[in-house]
Amino acid sequence: MKRRSERGALPPGRQGEGRVARARDPPAGSRRLWSSWITLFKSLLLLLFITYVSVPVLVRLFPALLAKCVFLNIMAYPFVDFGKPELVLNHTVNFYLTTEPGVTVGIWHVLPDSRGREARGKDHSWHEEALADDDPVIIYLHGNGGNRATAHRVSMMKVMSGAGFHILTLDYRGYGDSSGYPSETGFTTDALYLYDWVKARSGNSTVLIWGHSLGSGVATNLARKLLEERGTQVDLIVLESPYTNIREAAANIPLTKIYRKFPGFEYLILDTMALGDMFFCNDENIKVLSSPLLILHSEDDYIVPVHMGRKLFEIALDSYENKDKVKLVAFPEELGLAHENICLHPALPTIVQDFLKSVK
Repeated sequence: MKRRSERGALPPGRQGEGRVARARDPPAGSRRLWSSWITLFKSLLLLLFITYVSVPVLVRLFPALLAKCVFLNIMAYPFVDFGKPELVLNHTVNFYLTTEPGVTVGIWHVLPDSRGREARGKDHSWHEEALADDDPVIIYLHGNGGNRATAHRVSMMKVMSGAGFHILTLDYRGYGDSSGYPSETGFTTDALYLYDWVKARSGNSTVLIWGHSLGSGVATNLARKLLEERGTQVDLIVLESPYTNIREAAANIPLTKIYRKFPGFEYLILDTMALGDMFFCNDENIKVLSSPLLILHSEDDYIVPVHMGRKLFEIALDSYENKDKVKLVAFPEELGLAHENICLHPALPTIVQDFLKSVK
């Protein structure tokens, strides 16, 4: 019996080796799960690649898609009752103007802080008459996305109201509670109508055209249109965080960074701006203007790089006969004002007031 046991036994060091080897193999269920994850990962990569390639092609085929990205009017936040501006701004009234048949735009009129107390309980007609009180008036043309109640715009209006300015800001067609659809031509029409409305009521008050970001293009479009069609010079133009033109702006914004090395980037995306009737040529407009021009730009602006503001300043210096009518204020990077927060700099009202006095 002992010998049979010895014959049937595995040699020393080999006992259980077959079982150990089989135990090291992953279970069939684990192999299937791993294979499924690999397949899913490959499918996601393929989907991302197809999306990446198809977006520029779709933009070229349908320029209206690019317009949605430029105007961003679908970003309607914040949701407010525009008819009750007092919820976010003191001594402010809401009203509407029909800038052309079928287009009505919403407007807020913010009084200077100094007149806030006497404005209590007054109707809209009183506010209209107040425009002729010799306090300067700002027509504020905001950037893309949001509406006239967006936080940084409200902050700007509070600051300049505190410095003794009237501010009238409109939501272009397609923004906020304004009707119609966004377009460069339409924006200029809306701004021109508001300008005429203000000038008809403001007496000898100085009227400033203030454009921020996308609104800087509307501001110079308006100023050029007034000059070429009527021979009218606006009193002062303020360009906050401006670009040279919309094509160059699109080439520099973070959104297009992933496509800058894409074959045909200029043809498929940048050239499509023109197909969508989007130009916003600050650089070309400034060459024919002579109104006092103040450019404000933060050196840490990651949306519209400060070199664009500097380029506009150089163009203006080359074009303006009176160089004293052009000024650039670049806010240091360490202040962290970026693209939207120049209004938070405590010296902003003084900068504007001092420049206004120097060019009167």
